[in-house]
Amino acid sequence: MFAVAVTITVKPGRMPDFLPAMMENARASLGEPACNRFDVATDPARPDEVFLYELYDDAAGFDAHRETPHYKTFTATCDPMIAAKDVATWSVLHG
Repeated sequence: MFAVAVTITVKPGRMPDFLPAMMENARASLGEPACNRFDVATDPARPDEVFLYELYDDAAGFDAHRETPHYKTFTATCDPMIAAKDVATWSVLHG
């Protein structure tokens, strides 16, 4: 398994536009063959921040995710609304 954690800071006042697009991207991502989980989380204490937790079969599955039409539409629409983004990835160990 391959885990992805993303923390996004949305520009002030843009969350009402950003969040519906983010949720649609998450729903579409769950239809991908290698995507096992795609959680979108917020916290009222940090109103301009969104946390994503994604789980793919492997790194190739995540790479394929970033080539999908829905992901490309999401990035084209939402990148102008993002003030900062941090992406971290991990290979999940079993044993």
